[in-house]
Formats: sequence, C-alpha cells, structure tokens
Amino acid sequence: MFQKLLIANRGEIARRIGVVARGMGLKTVAVYSDADAELPFVKEADEAVRIGPAPAKDSYLNTAAILEAAKQTGAQAIHPGYGFLSENGEFAQACADAGLIFVGPPPEAMARMKDKSQARKLVSAAGVPVVPGSEGVVPDVASALAEAERIGYPVLVKAASGGGGIGMAVARNAAEMEKVYRQCTDRAKAAFGKEGVYVERYFPAPRHIEVQILGDQHGHLIHCLERECSIQRRHQKVVEEAPSVLFADGRNPELAQKLFTAAVAAAKAFGYANAGTVEFLYSDGEVYFIEMNARLQVEHPVTELTTGLDLIGWQLRIAAGERLTVKQEDVKRRGAALEFRIYAEDPVKFFPSPGPLKVFQPPTGEGVRLDAGYGEGNTVTPNYDPMIAKLIVTGETRAQAIERSVTALQSFRIEGIKTNIPLHLRIVQDAAFQAGELDTNFLEHHAKPA
Repeated sequence: MFQKLLIANRGEIARRIGVVARGMGLKTVAVYSDADAELPFVKEADEAVRIGPAPAKDSYLNTAAILEAAKQTGAQAIHPGYGFLSENGEFAQACADAGLIFVGPPPEAMARMKDKSQARKLVSAAGVPVVPGSEGVVPDVASALAEAERIGYPVLVKAASGGGGIGMAVARNAAEMEKVYRQCTDRAKAAFGKEGVYVERYFPAPRHIEVQILGDQHGHLIHCLERECSIQRRHQKVVEEAPSVLFADGRNPELAQKLFTAAVAAAKAFGYANAGTVEFLYSDGEVYFIEMNARLQVEHPVTELTTGLDLIGWQLRIAAGERLTVKQEDVKRRGAALEFRIYAEDPVKFFPSPGPLKVFQPPTGEGVRLDAGYGEGNTVTPNYDPMIAKLIVTGETRAQAIERSVTALQSFRIEGIKTNIPLHLRIVQDAAFQAGELDTNFLEHHAKPA
C-alpha cells in the first residue's frame, strides 16, 4: 500500500476521501484553488497545496499543477474523486507516466468508454441489452433524420463524448430533429471539444437504475447491487436510493439477475478495474444499458450503507494492487437508504444562491449521515457545482428511511443562502414518491411548491 495520497478534487468528496484514507493510516494532500482555501477539506488534510485561481480550468483541471503538487509533496497516488479529471484518460495516463498510481480504472478501459456510441457497440457485442439507436455517430442532419425514421419518434439526440445531460435533447418529429441536431452538436463541441452525436429511442417515462461495480487488477469483478436515481431535474440526479423499489424485498428476481449479469458483462467488456457504475434505463419490463461511469458516483453512500462495503477504501486497496477479497455471494443488502443532494439554489426558481453560510446546523439522529463540503462561516462561491452537502438517511425499511428523512430535512438549519431543502421535503412527502411510483419525469408532475 502506498503511504501518501493526493486528492485531486474539492468539497465534500475530497473531504470524504481524506477521512477514509487517514482512517487507513495514509497521509493526505489536498489541492485547492483560491476560492476554497478556507474549506474543511483543506484544513483537515495533512498537507495542502494551492494550485491556482478560482476558475476550474486554472486549478482543478490544471493537470500540470496537480502533478507538480504530487511531486512536491512526495505523494505516490492520486484520487480524482468525481467530476473534474476523474474520467479523463489522458490524466490517468499522465499519472502513470509520472510514476503515480491513479485511483481508478486503467487508461485503456477509460478510452473504450469515452465515446458513448462506440461503448454501445462494445457492450452490445458482449450481449448487453442497449437502447435501440444508431450504430455510431450520425455525421449530418440527413443521417440523423434517417436514423430517427428507422427507430421511430420520439428520439433522443446525445453527445457521443457527453455527460451530465449536456448535449442531449429530445426530437419528436422531423422538424424538431433539424433544430435539435444543430443544438446538440454545438453544445457538444463547446463542452467536450467534439461535435459528434448519436440517436437513440426516447422513453417518455423510464426509471433510471444503476449497478455498482468493483473489480481488482487480478480479474475478480463483482456487482454491489443496484441504486435508483429516477428523481432528476434536467437530467441531473436530485434524490437517490437503494434498493430500487423494483427489486426491494425480492421483487422481480429474474429481471434483477438480468440487470446484474448485464452490468458485470459490460464492465468485463471494457476491461474494467476499480469502482465504477453501469447505468440502465428501465421501461416496460426491460432494462437497457445507457453508459458506464469510470469513477466513484456522487450517490455511492447509499450502496455503502446498505451493503456495509467501504467503496473508497476498496478503491484505494485495489489501486495499490491488492486483491478484492469480497466474493459475489458476500454482497448482501440490509435496510434502505436515501440520499439528498443539498444545493445552494432557490428551491422554486432553481437559480444558484451563493453566499456565506451564516448558520450551518446539520441534523443528527439515528440513521443520519452527512457528507458536507462546507461548515458554518464558509462561503459558497459561484465557481463550482452548487452542492454543499449530501444528506444520507437509512432505515430498516424504505418507509422508515422516508420518515427519518422528513425529520432530518425539517431540522437542517442553513441561513445566509437559499437551499433546495424545501424541494426535498416536497419530494419525500409526496404520495407518489412514498408509493415508489418513480420515473425520470417525476418532478414535472409531482412535488410542486404550494
């Protein structure tokens, strides 16, 4: 095992990785921008190195500065967290070239996953069910129109190099396709430097189900059951839970086995190692592969708390070359967990709400865990994602987890900025949510402000 870890991220995930690493006896190095100098993840690290001004391109995306910080401090490994450089194969290769351990999958696996249209081909060849769509990138509007006619409207146009809902839009007819194609190619080029898009069937009200994967460098790969992430706004997850209501209490065992088998087959097709997530859509009794994320997910705590697995700890051990000692039959579920992304934003208009946290008093109590990137007195700046914390609540049953969540959200005191806590309360108190009647368009029809 290496002895010193540099954490190439910020906020709550940098703080969480630091806690786990120090608990394993490792020394930690934080890197930070000028905007984050006073945040807890910087203060709690054994060492901290400034890597640039506030803009992410000058700091958390500055590969040279991060590698130099590792060299200066003698760090032997780099954990990228999620976002920023976490799925950047070039960064993973640069770490290897510098003699550093990258805590994530091999660069070759990341390269196979990078182009989502090519990833579809790869997993389809491995027998994994994929959403019906184009064989690859559609080079022009005429090709996109032809594919849409073949698939049948409505269709989803998606950036091949995309993520986070960027460069993605629905076309319901040929006239919309011409507009959407240009819109998505322009956004893909601006966000990812490549304008390639592909076309696939659009499901109007699917559920979003994902499977956690763990694999070592010695060929041992397992799934760690599923999570449901259907509560979304503009393709961004808002509330996540484990287990999915679809599979809780032994429901739909054949479909569950199909899902887990497909997830493992997809990961093997990519040559995957370390922690990753295979994402699926569920509609009309079937599951369809969407993509695989080559990193730790924001919502990983709901899996940790319902399986007892320390995913970050295993990431570090696997990166160090250790064997994964957990066997598939060892992965058991206990209870239920919900995760709420606490954002600095207006809960009705969804505008960002940066500013000082004059009061930050998180809830406590049985079944409550908080992964926070900020503390009282810190300032939330507009430079990064507006998430300030993740509230994770567990219970012996989903109903108990929901009941505890209501209490926790109601007692969460934050003053100085607006947050989306009222939105979360509307969600968990909604009858459809409590009944498990979920889909990715839930917020368009439910949990409206009074």
